[in-house]
Amino acid sequence: MNLKTFTFLLGLTGALGACGPAPTPQQQAARQHEIACLSGTVGGALLGGVIGNQFGGGSGKTILTAAGAAVGGVEGQRFAC
Repeated sequence: MNLKTFTFLLGLTGALGACGPAPTPQQQAARQHEIACLSGTVGGALLGGVIGNQFGGGSGKTILTAAGAAVGGVEGQRFAC
């Protein structure tokens, strides 16, 4: 399959996908809630990992970074959800 045909088919698929029904307000709210939960979890894990990385040395530093990321992820999810 050449590049022009592939590009045409990809564009056609995208155009047909846009013809679906619009999401309901409940679906939009559920999607926004999912995004908020995911953002809180990832943000908490990043922040916890950064804080945990400030302590310890050698393999202890690695363990504290992982523990900080885990605790931060749990707390971020709890806060955002």
